[in-house]
Amino acid sequence: MKHIFPGRSLLLVVVAALGYFVDIYDLVLFNVVKKESLEAIGLSGDTLLRYDTALFNWQMGGMLLGGLLWGMLGDKRGRVQVLFGSILLYSLANVANAFVTDTFQYALCRVIAGIGLAGELGAGITLVVESMPRQHRGWGTMIIVTFGALGAVAASLVGNSGGAIAATLGLDLQAWQMAYIVGGALGIALLVMRAGAFESGMFKHVHARTDVEKGNFLALFRTRRRALKYLASIAIGLPVWYVIGVLINKSHVIAPALGVQGEVKVGDSVMWSYIGLSIGDLLSGLLSQLMRSRRKVILLYLAFLSITVVVFLFTSGMSLALFYAMCLVLGASTGFWALFVTVASEQFGTNLRSTVTNTAPNFVRGAVIPITLSFVALRTSIGDVGAALLVGAVCIGLSLWATLHVKETFGDDMDFLEC
Repeated sequence: MKHIFPGRSLLLVVVAALGYFVDIYDLVLFNVVKKESLEAIGLSGDTLLRYDTALFNWQMGGMLLGGLLWGMLGDKRGRVQVLFGSILLYSLANVANAFVTDTFQYALCRVIAGIGLAGELGAGITLVVESMPRQHRGWGTMIIVTFGALGAVAASLVGNSGGAIAATLGLDLQAWQMAYIVGGALGIALLVMRAGAFESGMFKHVHARTDVEKGNFLALFRTRRRALKYLASIAIGLPVWYVIGVLINKSHVIAPALGVQGEVKVGDSVMWSYIGLSIGDLLSGLLSQLMRSRRKVILLYLAFLSITVVVFLFTSGMSLALFYAMCLVLGASTGFWALFVTVASEQFGTNLRSTVTNTAPNFVRGAVIPITLSFVALRTSIGDVGAALLVGAVCIGLSLWATLHVKETFGDDMDFLEC
């Protein structure tokens, strides 16, 4: 164990895993409590459905902006400072979200929470990649994402039982309000735990140099080769948020088109898909270490995902239990998220690593906006199944191209700079 996690690197992995757990909890919570919370502020019918999508997109837009902000700050000021700042911001935003009374306040809270959430995963992955031995850092990133994905399960459970929690504590709060407060409280607790986090040696060495440009986002586009490498690093992750944003978050829309027998609840779809995602990330991490390759495992998962999507969309008349089982399998087939973030982090030098590791996953999350809008636009002409299939084919195709065009980085030395 000590040769895999030397020094205090195990502490970093544990703290980063707990941080990502809270990150995912808050990230998916809106989709669990959106109906109840929007009804509580007076929305219904078509208006509720319109704000259902709009507020989620505001949150994801906030994450896109946050990815830029925290990524550049991570390279300029340090990875640990990003961890503290991002946690504080999204914790306060979620507590405030429990007391919104109109759509403007709700949107503002989701944007601020999104900005805060954008810094958590990238900073944690960057620290682990730079602090662990090159042959074993995949174990660290695997643990972070595998455990963190279970935050969605917690969000589903708390979102559905928030009323009971509030009653037990003697608080006059609705279930959705309690769920947001729990998210904020978890973040504050994590902030206290972060006190033991330490900066990576690689960053300290580069930070002390005045002749090295750090955290310049535009530097990623300075050469054609670097720009394509960066865009490819982002494109690899597109199928993950296609599945989450369309097949899972819109499961209540797709299910009737598939003739599912029973009422599908988005919160339950989210919970089962993230259980699958956690299992998938665990297996992909193990396979990556055994095969000593990131790219080969991602290609295997893309093949698995393609088959799963086709089976899901062309199986009609499913029972409710089978539908949720398919959500679990869909989640498992997107379990290369840990590898995607690791590959992005390993492609670039220390002076731009935080910028890339923060922006890549958050640009993928932000891409859910055009992905979902494309689905909504296409469904009127080719139907729900056709729209989901076409959007999925584009996302998987781009990911396949990207995977074939990035460098295999398993075991590479991370102590280098982008000039």
